[in-house]
Parts: sequence; structure tokens; C-alpha cells
Amino acid sequence: MNREPPATDDLPKRLGRLMLFAAWVVGLAILALFFQRLLNHQNNPNSDIEVALDAQGRAQVVLERNRSGHYVASGRINGEPVVFLIDTGATDVALPLRVARRLDLELGAARIAKTANGNIQTWITRLDSVDLGGLTVRGVQASVLPNMPGEEVLLGMSYLKRFELIQRDNTLTLRPPG
Repeated sequence: MNREPPATDDLPKRLGRLMLFAAWVVGLAILALFFQRLLNHQNNPNSDIEVALDAQGRAQVVLERNRSGHYVASGRINGEPVVFLIDTGATDVALPLRVARRLDLELGAARIAKTANGNIQTWITRLDSVDLGGLTVRGVQASVLPNMPGEEVLLGMSYLKRFELIQRDNTLTLRPPG
């Protein structure tokens, strides 16, 4: 069972195959990253929003609809990054219990809330700050929902009522009143 070492002319062929295999792996990795970024942008086209000034010099944030027709945007609660789903039908900012724990929020009194899916138990909490693209509100009432799936936070009227909301075409503009 003596095996002969490979011939020296086999070495370039093997090296070429290895390099071709490596090129395919790198190419597939680049494609995967590209498509992941594309999908993330389609779900949240507002991941890098900032306050801009309107024609009268007022601060405003302009959000773009995602491909599902929702307004999703990155923001911050108590300085920590979150992803908001704008929900004008929600009374409060509503957080999944998992996100509330990550943000180390203190749960207040339990209450029963009426939702489109029926009655559910929630806990009241107060957010020190809620920031959407630089539009910051302090002392925002919120609800923590124990069975809310996912990581998105519903940005409800306890935050939104402090702003003018203007919806045109596929954009939603938030700006302080006045």
C-alpha cells in the first residue's frame, strides 16, 4: 500500500481547484450579504433617518413606506436602539416583553387592554425618552405586552400625539405643531 506522492504537475491543478472553490464561497457570501441588506431595506427603509428642516425652518422627520405598506423606522428608547412600527391606532407605545426586559424597564400596574385580537393583560411603564430620527419626547407612557411577537415596538399615540402627522403618497411626515 505504498502510495506515490502526487506528481509535481498535479499541484497547479489542485491549487487552481482550491482557488476556484474559494472564489465561489466568497462570491456566494457577498451575494448573501447583498440580498440580506436588500431585504432589510425593504422591511425598514428608514433605518438611518434624521431630522430635516421644512420650508418654514421647522424640524421634521419624513418616513418612507416599506414594501408591505407600513411605516417602519429605527429609533431609540432610553438611548437604546429599537425598530418602531408606526401605529396611529395604538393608544400607547407598545413593547414586547422581551424588548422591555432588554431595555430593563420597570413594569408597573397590570391592566387589561382591548385589542383587535381580544382582551389581553399588559403592564404600564414609563419611558424616559423616545427618539425617532431626532424628534425626542420625554416621559412617554407605554404598555408592555407579554405575548407580543417579534422585536418591533408599536409607536402609538402616547408619542405621536405630540406631532403633526402628514401622509402623502408613500411618505409620512412628523413635525412639531405650530
